Amino acid sequence: MPKNKGKGGKSHRKGKNKKEGDARVLVFKQYGQEYGQVTKVLGQCQVECYCFDGVTRMCHIRGKLRKKVWINQGDIILVGLREFEPKRGDVLLKYFSEEARRLKNAGDLPEDARINETDAFGEEEGADGITFKLAASAVEDDGPEDTVAAWDKLIAEREAAMEGGAASGSGSGSDDDDDDDD
Repeated sequence: MPKNKGKGGKSHRKGKNKKEGDARVLVFKQYGQEYGQVTKVLGQCQVECYCFDGVTRMCHIRGKLRKKVWINQGDIILVGLREFEPKRGDVLLKYFSEEARRLKNAGDLPEDARINETDAFGEEEGADGITFKLAASAVEDDGPEDTVAAWDKLIAEREAAMEGGAASGSGSGSDDDDDDDD
């Protein structure tokens, strides 16, 4: 029986052990390309990005990058512009954080570009329309004992209100008292 020398298998075929990140050459934009920052990852190989020419574009992730290069919110990417659709583009390349810093130092990226920050275009507090309000008595004091006491008081008030509503609703002429006649 021949020996398995480790040249096959799933990991070898897909090239999992390649080290290509060390010697990658910095790619600058050319005509028909623009730098952008991902604002939203939409799914189905679509991202929304703010290009540094001032236009927000819907970009399609190319098949070469799918499942090999993960693109997240806040990443700096190279976008291939479409002549026939100005609001759409194609993601050609994702820059690593060190490459993005080198682009910024070279002057290709604007000074206000945020590198390696996922909250660059993140949700602000209350931006989703949901706000949580506490009872005024629970917010007044900062101590944990006072907060617990305020919550206990609030719960007691609500239970009392519910019992009061249940007591007034039981005298509405229900026929549950018919067993007294027997």
